[in-house]
Amino acid sequence: MEREIGAQRDELLAGLSGRVVEVGAGNGANFCHYPRTVEEVVAVEPEPYLREKAQAAARDAPVPVRVVEGIAGRLPVESQSVDAAISSLVLCTIPDAQGALAEMRRALKPGGELRFLEHVRSDGPRKARVQHMSDRSGIWPLLGGGCHCSRDTVASIEAAGYSIERIDCFSLGPSWWITNPHVLGAARAPR
Repeated sequence: MEREIGAQRDELLAGLSGRVVEVGAGNGANFCHYPRTVEEVVAVEPEPYLREKAQAAARDAPVPVRVVEGIAGRLPVESQSVDAAISSLVLCTIPDAQGALAEMRRALKPGGELRFLEHVRSDGPRKARVQHMSDRSGIWPLLGGGCHCSRDTVASIEAAGYSIERIDCFSLGPSWWITNPHVLGAARAPR
């Protein structure tokens, strides 16, 4: 899947500049895709094994990346101190996604940008029911490392006070996979 998603990672991060916070940086797969106009990435990752992988990836990044321990609900950055916040394949696993989105808004400068690449609940009623049942039964979250495939992430972003500026919907892998469709977009924090 990583080979398939590289172009989306490039698009997710294209044109960024200044200081960026990446929430749930995982193993640092995004780091090599940041444009050189970014002055610093504060990469927040709570899981020790993944944080270690991210630290290794940070050494080869084209921009300065500081990997820190933390959670999305309490980001270790000052209020209104970042130009952009990145959420990449992580909002599905955060227990309180709404709280995490509010925390990213706190960290963003007025009018700052939230960039997101996430899988979302299907618009198809049959698939959406399967996703919901998979989440509710606990089977998919157990198999998917805490992932919830039936979240309406775009609605959550709007409910957190962001204005969606652009959004593209696509599938990664077969369209019938439980974690399809995906969205790639940008939203603006209030000024």
